[in-house]
Amino acid sequence: MNPLIRTTLWSLAIATAQLSVTAAAQDTKNQGYLVDTQGQNAIVKSANTGVCVRTSEWTPARAVAECDPEYVKKPEPKPVVKPAPKPKPKPKPAPKKAPVKLLPQKIHFSGDALFDFDKAVLKPEGKAMLDDLARILQGAKYEVILAIGHTDRIGTAAYNQKLSVRRAEAVKKYLVGKGIESNRIYAEGKGKTQPVTKPEDCRGKRGKALIACYQPDRRVDVEVTGTKQVK
Repeated sequence: MNPLIRTTLWSLAIATAQLSVTAAAQDTKNQGYLVDTQGQNAIVKSANTGVCVRTSEWTPARAVAECDPEYVKKPEPKPVVKPAPKPKPKPKPAPKKAPVKLLPQKIHFSGDALFDFDKAVLKPEGKAMLDDLARILQGAKYEVILAIGHTDRIGTAAYNQKLSVRRAEAVKKYLVGKGIESNRIYAEGKGKTQPVTKPEDCRGKRGKALIACYQPDRRVDVEVTGTKQVK
């Protein structure tokens, strides 16, 4: 046999074997594209256009994104998971209302409104005034209630002292009857030692005119110190 023919046949046999190996590799790697078995099993691309070389087995179902991205089904985007809404903060409890401090209060009750002149028995209008005070004290945590009786300058000091004490005691007794704790109420008399009027205010007056002029001095003062819850 001609040596030239023998060499040609041998070359064809080698090429056929290589093609078989390439086809076998193609079957194991990617049946739709020609694969370079001499390198890294990469898909063979055209040197001029860079287009992947398809085999006769290629179908759109065998397309890869590297070569034919338009045939590759894009992965569905992952659903955006919205973060769970933050729980609404619990409303802050309304601040407790602090008790209001009743500043030491001094309430002036006219002696003529509470009692008849030179008397220590409560009049109806005097009781009504003390009823209002008892309502104010309801729900209060009072520290002390002080009833202080006063008289005018008419009469002796000893007599007026006793009269002022009796009037203060009458006020205390009535408030205790309205539910005020007796150990919280103190009664004392000042007689005519703390007049409101000045000596010159009533100078020259006699009888009813003098009694009327001294009227501001005849009084009972009630001082309250304590606290009361605001509603």
